[in-house]
Amino acid sequence: MKKIVCFIFLFAFLNGHSQFKGMFAKDPITNLENFDKQRVHWGYFLGFNFYDFKFDYTEETTDIIVEGTTGFNVGLVGNLRLHEYIDLRFEPGLYYTQRNLKYPLIENEFDALREVKSTYIHFPLLVKFSSKRIGNFRPYIVGGLSTSLNLSSNAKAQDDNFNNRFRVNQWTTNYEMGFGIDLYFEYFKFSPSIRGVFSFNDELIRDNDPNSPWTGTVESMKTRGVFINFTFH
Repeated sequence: MKKIVCFIFLFAFLNGHSQFKGMFAKDPITNLENFDKQRVHWGYFLGFNFYDFKFDYTEETTDIIVEGTTGFNVGLVGNLRLHEYIDLRFEPGLYYTQRNLKYPLIENEFDALREVKSTYIHFPLLVKFSSKRIGNFRPYIVGGLSTSLNLSSNAKAQDDNFNNRFRVNQWTTNYEMGFGIDLYFEYFKFSPSIRGVFSFNDELIRDNDPNSPWTGTVESMKTRGVFINFTFH
């Protein structure tokens, strides 16, 4: 998968390099002048994610340490033009990530670590607010709501942390906000963006023992994360 991603980025770079020089010329040619006038257009994105958990506790205790890793995103983009400066976007995608939880109060090294691997099918519905186009550039902000299906949740498992099984809910709902810029090349539009995602709901499934050292003092555990996407239209 990583080789495929590198190949796509290399291809996009080589294809756009000469065009990119022209974008900074004194009098640049306006590329794809009527592209944004389309009622509907499509695209795809590749990118990276940095997921985290936000913990709240029922009592004063030592914080659970969350160590995030860099994950990978891939998905499709559907764009519906509502107004000259407003678009409605649907961006379903597949998001891979892993978060490592460390419990400082648990002495056993094996029990003190829980690897939470997640494979999300992510369904965001977003509103995009664009500025006026300046040459071949157009900044924008974006925000909206999303829901995610975690295929690695272990939600239906009967075992819990006492059997080394960390469980979370399958579905989460989130709000998202971010910003990006549209770059217009001769043959395609390229849109790098950064977006934050914040879960509304508690995702943790408690262990069967209410005094569990892994879940007993946790009031809520909510996802938060950052997406860096590179979109091609």
